[in-house]
Amino acid sequence: MPRHHQKSSPSGGSTRSLRVGELVRHAVAEIFSQGGVHDPVLETHLITVPEVRMSPDLKLATIYVMPLGGRDEKLVLDALEHHKRFLRGEIARRVNLKYAPDIRFRIDERFAEAERIDKLLRTPAVQKDLEPDPDQD
Repeated sequence: MPRHHQKSSPSGGSTRSLRVGELVRHAVAEIFSQGGVHDPVLETHLITVPEVRMSPDLKLATIYVMPLGGRDEKLVLDALEHHKRFLRGEIARRVNLKYAPDIRFRIDERFAEAERIDKLLRTPAVQKDLEPDPDQD
């Protein structure tokens, strides 16, 4: 039986994978903010990196990105895929890991989902349910 157990956190994943994911997220955000990737598409877009999810063995990093305003998502994703090898090398240089994780990029859908829920909460049917009932004292 192994002596070291990785504890699961409430948000999923081990503490170690969450910590490494944060380190990778900071490294990627720093690369973007310093203009480290020379690409016309990436240079004209501000890109947010809200989350990086690491696989349990820390060999795969799924990097969730969102261009400011949610515009040109496909163009930005294609540009990131084109520069994947460079970004992987930069991450390996900035984050001290045994193996440089393979990276993949995904568009973060949480903003769109939050907007959808917000619109749903503002519908008349939901607002009616939220009004206080005059029959109750």
